[in-house]
Amino acid sequence: MAEIIGVRFKDVGKVYYFDPLGNKLQVGNMVIVETARGLECGEVAMANKEMSDESLNHPLKPLIRIATEKDLNHVAENRIKEKQARKICEQKIAAHGLKMKLVNVEYTFDNSKIIFYFTADGRVDFRALVKDLASVFRTRIELRQIGVRDEAKMLGGLGICGRPFCCNRFMGEFQPVSIKMAKEQGLSLSPVKISGTCGRLMCCLKYEQEAYTDLLKHTPKVGAIVNTPEGRGLVVENNLIARTLKVKLDNAPADVAPKTYTVRQCKLVKDGYIRVNKKELEQLGSLE
Repeated sequence: MAEIIGVRFKDVGKVYYFDPLGNKLQVGNMVIVETARGLECGEVAMANKEMSDESLNHPLKPLIRIATEKDLNHVAENRIKEKQARKICEQKIAAHGLKMKLVNVEYTFDNSKIIFYFTADGRVDFRALVKDLASVFRTRIELRQIGVRDEAKMLGGLGICGRPFCCNRFMGEFQPVSIKMAKEQGLSLSPVKISGTCGRLMCCLKYEQEAYTDLLKHTPKVGAIVNTPEGRGLVVENNLIARTLKVKLDNAPADVAPKTYTVRQCKLVKDGYIRVNKKELEQLGSLE
């Protein structure tokens, strides 16, 4: 067993594990730790905890120190520098005529590197821009291209539900979301209704997916053949929450509307399938 603490470097970011070296820390404490990109100041998101060695993928890096007032003042100074660096970088991007959108700027704690996050359609040749920025700031420069989901997480905003973005408010990491989830939940496949402000599938499709997956195990799918109290028929619609089925009876005239039955009233003969066909994938694949 190893004693660990969890440290987060962004307000809503991934939690990384470190060795506290015997220090007892509380959630909210600010600490200085060594990371892959040098010294960083982060917030303790998980207090001291025992964890098995098997669940740790690599040797833990140790805590350097609990952040001092001087450290916190340095972090505040970096935030001011980031705003100035952003203005300069935007001017340089315009001067070089590059088709890219600057999203965020980040100084490392020890000022050994400045990271510029940007979005763009396709690849961008920013080698000349990097040289230009390095001559201005006299430090290492990294330009990192991010996706629209990451942009939304960094900038924040309001979703179509009227609430702040989940990714910006509490989601540490993005969860995989697929068009099949939308189909299994019976949602309209209109891009306007199933995509978020970022233009990708809404992250909240993941929240209830486990419940829908369980319901689908016990509910005939659209296209299933079932026996009803009035004969055999084809399921043309199902309501997973209400546990009802609309069945087109084989012995009913073509112009007669499907009849509604509860799941308990029907006996499954052959189940249907929920698949994303090629046409749907071509139309909606870019949302995933």
